[in-house]
Amino acid sequence: MSFTELCNQIFNQAINDYHVKDNIDTPIQNPYSRDSIENRLYLKCWIDTVQWHYEDIIRDPHLNPVEGMQLKHRIDRSNQDRTDLVEQIDAYFRQLFSDVTPLPDATINTESPAWAIDRLSILALKIYHMREQAERLDATEEHRRKCAAKLAVLLEQQKDLSTAIDQLLDDIKAGRKYMKVYKQMKMYNDTDTNPVLYKQK
Repeated sequence: MSFTELCNQIFNQAINDYHVKDNIDTPIQNPYSRDSIENRLYLKCWIDTVQWHYEDIIRDPHLNPVEGMQLKHRIDRSNQDRTDLVEQIDAYFRQLFSDVTPLPDATINTESPAWAIDRLSILALKIYHMREQAERLDATEEHRRKCAAKLAVLLEQQKDLSTAIDQLLDDIKAGRKYMKVYKQMKMYNDTDTNPVLYKQK
């Protein structure tokens, strides 16, 4: 099994587990060992899945403004958790390839493996929900047809992205590419760099 096959399998598992109750307050029950990469992948997609539904709810034009602000804060925390988790997954790859010496002509990739995997997780969510729309019995045939066409594109995109990630990991392992990871340094979450926050100190 390739690494992205493992990813897609675990992402689908997390998405399906969430939709058993389909509630943003459902506690996570991660089935994988805490120190395993499988645990991190499951948690990554669970966070993405819950946030997907946060984003649905916050677009409700009838949402109470107070509830909306509370939800916005939850989205902000979720985004930070997501970023932190991507960095944990990249730390796993740095350790995995720590004994690899890059070739003299090795090149750097446009993004780290974990940020590409982040996109793969979101893509699994898009596929799940687009398939849901393509099979909606209460929707028009035209709606289902359009969503089925979009689903086909998403599935092709998933295949292409999975191939690209596996090739990137092979290239890093062989020394043809090297990893260089930058922290996100999100300034608006930091009380020392967000002027709205540090001026209140």
